Amino acid sequence: MRQDSHGPIGVFDSGIGGLTVLKALMARLPHERTLYLGDTARVPYGTKSGEVVTRYSLKNAEFLLERGIKLLVVACNTASAAALPALQAALPVPVLGVIEPGARTALQRTRGGGVGVIGTPGTVRSGAYQRALEAGDPKVAVKATACPLFVPLAEEGWTTGDVPLLVAREYLAGFARDGVDTLVLGCTHYPLLKGVIAEVVGPHVSLVDSAEATAEAAAVLLEEKGLLAPASAGAPEHAFFVTDVPERFVEVGARFLGRPIPSAEQVDLRF
Repeated sequence: MRQDSHGPIGVFDSGIGGLTVLKALMARLPHERTLYLGDTARVPYGTKSGEVVTRYSLKNAEFLLERGIKLLVVACNTASAAALPALQAALPVPVLGVIEPGARTALQRTRGGGVGVIGTPGTVRSGAYQRALEAGDPKVAVKATACPLFVPLAEEGWTTGDVPLLVAREYLAGFARDGVDTLVLGCTHYPLLKGVIAEVVGPHVSLVDSAEATAEAAAVLLEEKGLLAPASAGAPEHAFFVTDVPERFVEVGARFLGRPIPSAEQVDLRF
């Protein structure tokens, strides 16, 4: 497949969380067209087997590939952990996940006090961030903690105030005791709670947003391959697709994207 710099970046997630990755991509690469697919009919991926997640991921990728993407960004931590090798082997375009860029940024920032990772139970259980961090530095001390209530808090818009603060204190108290100086936000929902998380862990802990790290990795990759969209291309278009009814995606997703979502097209991906 011949790749075209004018082609869009394809992004998929199991639902709306990946919109934080899309937001970072749009900020870092303002001239790029994007296609976003939220597999809202099958969310969440974290409770499913690796084989099923890989099958869903390959189908999502096929849908986006048919629309001429030049780069695939897997904005789902679960899919990045389970399906990235299969996607990279099957697709004729570059494929980026969110785990490796986040881990690499964390290793660059840590001052030797250890790296913390917070994510969904499935992501933490997979050990994907732990493996990526230890591959980059076998001596790094890693502490991973699941924070499952952060997802519904983000989706309901409870991102400030006493309730999320109490939840964050319950989850994150151990990081201060363990001397962690860098904390990876290993779930695409968690950037919405960045303020609360920062308040609990304190100013001495550097927060790594995997979405921002992935956007930077995408920019570097596109530049290396000569695939950056020209600035003269004009205002880029951004299209949204979902596999279930789009109303909630459009409403809640606007908080994750930081801007209104005009519409989303429902598509039927047969598995």
